[in-house]
Amino acid sequence: MSLTHVKGPEPAEIGSREHALARLWAQAEERSDQVILKSPADQGWNEMTWSDLVENVRSLAAGLVAAGVESGDRVGLMSPTRVEWTLADLGILAAGAITVPLYDTSSADQVRGILSDAGARLVIVADSDLADRVREVSDAEIVVIDDGDLDGLRRRGGAAEHDEADRRRDALTTDDVATIVYTSGTTGDPKGCVLTHGNVAWTIRQTRDYLDDVLGQGGSLLQFLPLAHIFARLIQFVCLDSNVTVGFPESPQDPRDDIRSFQPTLLLGVPRVFEKVFEAARRQASGPVKKAMFNAAVSTAQATSMAERPGPVLRARRAVADRLVYAKLRNALGGHVRYCVSGGAPLSTDLAHFYRGAGVPIFEGYGLTETTAPATVNVPDAVRVGSVGRPLPGVEVRIDDGEILVKGRNVFERYFHEDGRNDEDFDGEWFRTGDLGELDDDGFLFVRERKKELIVTASGKNIAPAPLENAISSHELVSQAMLVGDQKRFVAALVTLDEDEARSFAKKHDLPDDTSALKEDETVRAEVQQAIDEANQKVSRAESIREFVILDREFTERDGELTPTMKLRRRDIAEHFADEIDSIYAA
Repeated sequence: MSLTHVKGPEPAEIGSREHALARLWAQAEERSDQVILKSPADQGWNEMTWSDLVENVRSLAAGLVAAGVESGDRVGLMSPTRVEWTLADLGILAAGAITVPLYDTSSADQVRGILSDAGARLVIVADSDLADRVREVSDAEIVVIDDGDLDGLRRRGGAAEHDEADRRRDALTTDDVATIVYTSGTTGDPKGCVLTHGNVAWTIRQTRDYLDDVLGQGGSLLQFLPLAHIFARLIQFVCLDSNVTVGFPESPQDPRDDIRSFQPTLLLGVPRVFEKVFEAARRQASGPVKKAMFNAAVSTAQATSMAERPGPVLRARRAVADRLVYAKLRNALGGHVRYCVSGGAPLSTDLAHFYRGAGVPIFEGYGLTETTAPATVNVPDAVRVGSVGRPLPGVEVRIDDGEILVKGRNVFERYFHEDGRNDEDFDGEWFRTGDLGELDDDGFLFVRERKKELIVTASGKNIAPAPLENAISSHELVSQAMLVGDQKRFVAALVTLDEDEARSFAKKHDLPDDTSALKEDETVRAEVQQAIDEANQKVSRAESIREFVILDREFTERDGELTPTMKLRRRDIAEHFADEIDSIYAA
């Protein structure tokens, strides 16, 4: 690793009046009767054409005008991923207003903080439960999708309101604010990141051009990630810009049936999504023969991915494994997936090599809310497993004392309520990401850790927890792992068990089907110790994990221990399991 600065290709420029919706109307004129959005129906899928889409968006914008929403007003949007989320978001932007997305899993305190900080004029929510949560903490007007309020909003706008909405949309420029996205706050309180139409439109253009082969002609995406997260939302904008059909599952939490029905060509996920698919395939390989066959197929896929030119023996092994294992995996993903894109957190290299060797390559990218999502990404003709790719066109990456800095028109201007860029977050035009990383000789970026998440032991040793945590979590019995040890004598791990695997393990070894009992069982502890021993082989003794404790339950978003994209909220976890941590170091 030697480079400290790398530039992406020359960017495609955008005009000063190009905004996030600019291509939407052009697409509708060109492809009016072509289906662009799909949502679940009793039998099959409801289909929305381009002309239906822009008519819906225009009517919603007019309805917001009639409701008293002015240009520049902030409008909250709180709903699970569904087609109405997308329509509402586009309608807000078309009215010249600013979308403030909230996760539907947000607590009342989180909702209060965001809506109060943003000064939201109106809030669109999915259902009455979310309406009650908003009503508890805010006086903003509430539109409830499931109560028919969104349809009512469409009907509120008359001819004058439609004309006003059209005028506002036509007046949008790259300098106008499109959205305020509150960061997930894994290491502190959320901050409102102000993204302009220029940020969004420019990033859409570069991402579309760079991912052209991944998006493909006649492509389709099943959208099940939270649209409140900038990663999912930006990629959806790119899909609309590229005429890629977007579908929405009945249940974003469990989209497996809809994946098989929708048959997407592109899947967007965080690492946990791909881990769950792999774990489900591994569980189906029950019995010693099938398990051995599956493990051999995993090794073959990884060897195929790592080989520059697989030899005849490896190709033959892969052909057998394809019939027995990989084809079933691809069918579980709908049978038509060409590529997957992963973001939000690191994907283990072992898993990435497996999917790539099995014929479903996962391209990792890197970015933050502050970079309008993607800053770097792997693509088919430039991929390095373990890296997050090279910079997008027009984006530059620099390494300064180990920290990743990013420059480009995708980088935000300021946090809400701040006058401009501050010296803490910026070095001139360069945004300090707070992530640690390295560039290799070919310009591929490798992200090592959040700077604020480094563990510094009592002896002064700096330890990046994520690689060790990922290695432990790759064991079939382990669901999650979090390292502790800041200012302590040694590093230890909090470990949770995968419920399904633990149940199967207990049955196989004639153990009680109860996590509180299993966590103390020597057979279970020996399995976890094996996972830790294997992880420790990757680091020096000073960095190795000396002790661990198995917890009663998994970390959950509900308890405030995970972000909506499944990142660990380390501070909250440490508080919730303080007694367990104390017991490790008291021994």
